[in-house]
Amino acid sequence: MKIKFLESKKYNKNIVKISLTEEKENKLFLLSDGSISASVGIQDKKEMNTRKLVSLARKIILFAKTNKLKNIAIDLSDFVFPSLDISKYELAKILAINFKMANFEFTQFKTASKENWSLVDNVFARGSKVEERAGFKDGAIIGDEVNGARVLANAPGGDMTPAILAEEAKKAARGTKVKVKILSEAEIRKLKMGGILGVAKGSDEKPKFIIMEYKNGGNEKPIVLVGKGVTFDTGGLNLKPSNSILEMNMDMSGGAAVIHAVVAAAKLGIKKNIVALVPAVENMPSGSSYRPGDILRSMSGKTIEVLNTDAEGRIILADALTYAERYKPRLVVDAATLTGAAVVALGQRASAVFSKDENIAKTLCELGERSGDYLWPLPLWDEYEDDIKGTFGDFANTGKTSYGGAINGAIFLYQFAKEYPWAHIDIAPKMTSYDGDHLAKGASGAPVRLLVELLKNY
Repeated sequence: MKIKFLESKKYNKNIVKISLTEEKENKLFLLSDGSISASVGIQDKKEMNTRKLVSLARKIILFAKTNKLKNIAIDLSDFVFPSLDISKYELAKILAINFKMANFEFTQFKTASKENWSLVDNVFARGSKVEERAGFKDGAIIGDEVNGARVLANAPGGDMTPAILAEEAKKAARGTKVKVKILSEAEIRKLKMGGILGVAKGSDEKPKFIIMEYKNGGNEKPIVLVGKGVTFDTGGLNLKPSNSILEMNMDMSGGAAVIHAVVAAAKLGIKKNIVALVPAVENMPSGSSYRPGDILRSMSGKTIEVLNTDAEGRIILADALTYAERYKPRLVVDAATLTGAAVVALGQRASAVFSKDENIAKTLCELGERSGDYLWPLPLWDEYEDDIKGTFGDFANTGKTSYGGAINGAIFLYQFAKEYPWAHIDIAPKMTSYDGDHLAKGASGAPVRLLVELLKNY
């Protein structure tokens, strides 16, 4: 879908003008000249806010898709609401991002036919000036990268192995200033990344460690993004039940998000030094799998007592967080589909955020509200460290009880992130779209929008 600009008040007959109305129903109108116009209901304009604006933008595209409207037009003056206190740039950016996200369908494995899907080809914006055009341009970039992450996460496990994910990172960075380096199993072994090697043991697919570097901030210390890259998670020998294993090709959603967040930053020309790190593995059961009771020595030298092979994401992230130290970062943020407990705690409308620095957590929540990738903070008190103390190793990869699983995962990661300012985002609640999200089924692309806002504003 392309976003274009109109100067004239007249519309081509092939373009459907969409206006906003306070009626509940959406309608199509056949005009006397043979053209079509439409109205989308927003009920009470006085209650418009950024959350409702996100929903409105998506509803417009869904309405167009449902009615097979290929070319639609909007007038930006329709989107000026007294209760919506944002700049014209931000307004246009939010519209563009969510137009793009709502127009996405994962169709790579479908046989093309008119019945399968109907996407909007063009959105024409009238009344846009320099500020709005800049917002539409930047929003289109961000929306495309969100959708890029959704493509990677939606790909079936057999078509998205660690090696393929590494190649996709290279492909995404082509034409930008992002440099990509892929560490092989031998190089991972040389770095003594025992966590990554341990989790990967059960799979025929060799692990990869993806490093993406974007330098556009002079001598400034970098921001490092770390993304969990488990390309398929069976649970290992602690095998997942059948109703939990189906979507585990998306267990690399955090890795997909940081890959495309860095690429978005480069395309936007953000003046920062940024690094993305993605440990990529498969977690499979076999005769060579790591076992419950195994003790793995991480890159940091600290040992990890494996109580459950299905708590593998935190094990590979431990090595990545240690590797991040070499950059002397001013901030490290990891994104991971880490725990089902986060979904139980928050439902599907917000990711959980953890940090020892309350200001960092507060900033991330504010940026989440602005971006649409909503966050909610959970505690990371020192007392929780007792819950992941190992019996025979330094730290256990699960807690002593079945309670507080999201916190246990976060406090475990903190043991490997004490050398720099750090935050952990558990995106398991936002791994997939939900009813009322106004997005296609499958990966949601969280938290690409949040990470881009962070890289731009931190």
